[in-house]
Amino acid sequence: MKYTLLLFTWFVCFCTNTTAQTNPLVRTTGKLPALYFGLGEDRLGGAKLGYLDSGVLLTIVDSAKDMYKVQLSANHSAYIEKKSIQQDSTTKPKKQYLTASMNAKGDSAVDYVGIAMEERLPYQSNMVTSPAAIELDIYGVHSNTNWVTQLRSLKEVKNVYYKQIEDDVVRVTIELVHRQHWGYSVGYKGKFLVVAVKRQPAKLDIRKLTIGIDAGHGGTNVGTGGVKTQRAEKDLTLLYAKELQKLLKKKGVANVIMTREIDTTYDNKDRILFFQQQKPDLLISLHFNSSANQQVRGVSTYYKHIGFRPLTQFVLNRMLELNLNEFGNIGHFNFALNAPSDFPNCLVEIAFLSNEDDERIVVQPGFKTAVAQKIYSGINDWIKSLK
Repeated sequence: MKYTLLLFTWFVCFCTNTTAQTNPLVRTTGKLPALYFGLGEDRLGGAKLGYLDSGVLLTIVDSAKDMYKVQLSANHSAYIEKKSIQQDSTTKPKKQYLTASMNAKGDSAVDYVGIAMEERLPYQSNMVTSPAAIELDIYGVHSNTNWVTQLRSLKEVKNVYYKQIEDDVVRVTIELVHRQHWGYSVGYKGKFLVVAVKRQPAKLDIRKLTIGIDAGHGGTNVGTGGVKTQRAEKDLTLLYAKELQKLLKKKGVANVIMTREIDTTYDNKDRILFFQQQKPDLLISLHFNSSANQQVRGVSTYYKHIGFRPLTQFVLNRMLELNLNEFGNIGHFNFALNAPSDFPNCLVEIAFLSNEDDERIVVQPGFKTAVAQKIYSGINDWIKSLK
């Protein structure tokens, strides 16, 4: 009997130690650590749940190539790049993490929703439309929130409430005043998980907005090339971006922000961080498309977050006035500059450089001016629809 008890004790200790060794704790680090749904990928990488703040606690449960599988909650897992985490050998996991009070208040420019947390736990956010709202899912946590304080200083946040949608997943819903999403960011301040919600501009006038323009590619990132002229995409996007900048300034837009005005290498993550610091009201990213099928042609616009779709629709409608074929309005797009939730953004694939007819149009001297005018008109149409 004594021998049996000793053997049982050894087995329990062995299992416990094995679990601890095979499920290490790590924390997010580096530029824009992202959670991925799975191991699938395309030329733009794998589909992402979204970005996380630094220092978020994760539990590794498996490894595959350059990714770790991490457990978010009992029923949810995701993948993260190995370069985006660092080992945490000091934190001892708790059996249960709790939320505490929530508060919502505004300052002179932004509304803030704060959720008191015991630990920096992973999260995912989504935009909802009709009516407009932000849904924030916090993983691995049980609610102990017994009051949600909302102050009259709020201007864009209409209401805040939460629901324990699973045993260890809390969903915070932030209802918005306006139907158009103007952007938000999520991150930790200490152990408060904070959602900073942008307000609709006081004046819906394109001249009063700050507009970001991203000339795609650049430097060592050449992009695609013309099938006949061999013109590099990086050179064409810069020409078209400068033309759009020129037109916007001519129309009275005082604040135009460019990612690049020369041929330089510029990492997409650095572009995102740059715009997050500059806080534009909207972003237009310019590219040219390519296909192995040289018969494919046309213009298209892209978005990731459903709340930003209207801008891309208005821009596409105007671009189609140039007698380009319609390639479509594409959502859930996995392009880096579509990923930020901080500001409305629209990727414009102006035409296909792999198609001779499209390429012939693109290299015409006056076409870049026509494209700039249509994008400007599309932005204006979108603004007018919000009044």
